[in-house]
Amino acid sequence: MKKLDGYEEEILTAYEKGELKSTSPSKTDLAKFKAAATATFIKDKRINIRLSSPDLMDIQARAMEEGIPYQTFIASVLHKYASGRLIEKPSNLASHSTERTNERLTDEFQR
Repeated sequence: MKKLDGYEEEILTAYEKGELKSTSPSKTDLAKFKAAATATFIKDKRINIRLSSPDLMDIQARAMEEGIPYQTFIASVLHKYASGRLIEKPSNLASHSTERTNERLTDEFQR
């Protein structure tokens, strides 16, 4: 489990003492949140891209791990990248992909 920093410790302590109270957003804030969510998920442009078969297979496998369609997964990754929120976590697929890339490079150099 991740170690909490000072700020997180303060929040946890306040929560455990019952000092925090749940609040509902105002109607104005709720309207802003809904508008932002709607704008984020409007898909009004179509693109076509070409991918290598191994990359597509890796993308499809990751999407399956997440339990979402691979096209939705691609859109999500692109959205996170464009908004500066893409954080890569190492996975077994990453090492598998690297191994496959290394095998391809080895094959090419041997030719």
